[in-house]
Amino acid sequence: MEARTPTSAVLVQLLDEAPAAQVTLDWLMDRLGDRSFGIVLLLLALLGLLPGVAILAAVMLMVPATQMILARPGPVFPRRLGARRFEVRRLASLVHRATPVLRWLERFIRPRWATPFETTKRVVGGVVLLLAAVALLTPLPLSNVPPALAIMLIAFAYLEEDGVLLCAALAVALAMVAMAGMLAWEAMGAAGWVHGLL
Repeated sequence: MEARTPTSAVLVQLLDEAPAAQVTLDWLMDRLGDRSFGIVLLLLALLGLLPGVAILAAVMLMVPATQMILARPGPVFPRRLGARRFEVRRLASLVHRATPVLRWLERFIRPRWATPFETTKRVVGGVVLLLAAVALLTPLPLSNVPPALAIMLIAFAYLEEDGVLLCAALAVALAMVAMAGMLAWEAMGAAGWVHGLL
C-alpha cells in the first residue's frame, strides 16, 4: 500500500505547480483533490477562532459540511467565487507560515486505523454541521472557540487519515453538541418555553 503524502508536502508541491502571478479558487480545489474538503474545513475553522468573523465562518462551514454529507467529490463554490483570482504570493505566505506547524503535527498525527473514505466523509460532514450550528446558536463570549478547535482537530485527522485521532475528535465533538443541547434545554426551561412545548 502506497504511503500517504503528508499534507505539508502536498501544500509545498501545490506552490511549486502554481502559475507565476495568480490562481483561482477552482484551480486550488482541483489541485488539492481528495484533500480539498479537509483544507477548506481547516481554514474556515481558523477563521472561526476570530471573534469578528466567527459567525460568518460558522455559516460558511455549513456549505462544505453539507456537500460532504451528500458525498460530493470536492467543495463546489458559486461560479463567480470559484473564478475569482488571488495572488500567488499571498498563497505562498500562508503556506510558508503553516508548513512548520503542520510538519510538527505530522510527527504525531499519521495514517492509522483506515476508515471507509465515503462513509467517513459523510460522518465528518454531519458532525461539522452540528458544531457549526452550536457555534451559531450559543451567543456567549468565546463560545465560538471550542467548536472551532474541535473542527480543526477533525479536519487535520481527516486530512492525514488518522482514524484513531478522528474517532477521538468526533467523540469529543458529539459530547460538545450534547452539552450545548442540554444548556439550550435548560435555558428554554428557565424561560418557560419548555413547559409550553410539553
